[in-house]
Amino acid sequence: MNEYILTNEAAIRAASFFGIFIVVALWELVGPRRKLSVSKGLGWINNLGIVFFNTLLLRFLAPLMAVGLAIMAEEENWGLLNNIAINSYVKMFLAVLILDLIIYLQHVMFHTFPLLWRLHRMHHTDLDFDVTTGSRFHPIEIILSMIIKMLIVAALGAPPVAVVIFEVLLNATAMFNHGNIRIHINADRILRLLVVTPDMHRVHHSVKPDETNSNYGFNFPWWNRLLGTYKAQPEDNHLKMTIGLNQFRESRYLRFHWLLIQPFVGKLGEYPIRKQ
Repeated sequence: MNEYILTNEAAIRAASFFGIFIVVALWELVGPRRKLSVSKGLGWINNLGIVFFNTLLLRFLAPLMAVGLAIMAEEENWGLLNNIAINSYVKMFLAVLILDLIIYLQHVMFHTFPLLWRLHRMHHTDLDFDVTTGSRFHPIEIILSMIIKMLIVAALGAPPVAVVIFEVLLNATAMFNHGNIRIHINADRILRLLVVTPDMHRVHHSVKPDETNSNYGFNFPWWNRLLGTYKAQPEDNHLKMTIGLNQFRESRYLRFHWLLIQPFVGKLGEYPIRKQ
């Protein structure tokens, strides 16, 4: 199984991305949660343009990527998990769990420090909340995130297969929990015990600072509850709440070139955590 996953890593990633994307995109068409505020064409062209640009950039700057480093760490016995005797499946489970916690903490960090927030806020300036929003990050943030992930993978000694599983899971859940999809409230109540749901994460994309600074998780919902950042519902309900940031309400800010220069617009020091 491990050999199969590593041998077919690229195919697994591609199948997961396009499979989940198509399912959520179709779900948005037949069962949308909210009415869009801008045309789907404008949002999708620019958001997917950023995704394509980021993919090319990472392949050029970091061809080794996290999985390659995990293989190297395993061969050289680097990292905690490569130096303790535990069951391989337990090791993979712990690695996925710890990597998810790190992503949660990294997300909090990008909301905490003003310079990091300037990079991350691009993700929050989307005026709608849909499947393409989940992959809409500034290239500099993507590079920093990859550096952090690679350092943690090496220090942790995460098994290569666990890294693949985590990255595929993260990509899939990010598209799912950013989907503009309608899920029955009773189903959502059960689902959010196991995974971050769209209604849960949509709160995080509110213009209200106390809501923006909540529900940081991407995969698992437990960190929000354990660390005090969980907010069940938006104050204005999901249909009336405003998505995005108050300082970027014009549709021109959704265009590709504006997404790239956005971190360099506005005053330094804007919006540290729980302030605006």
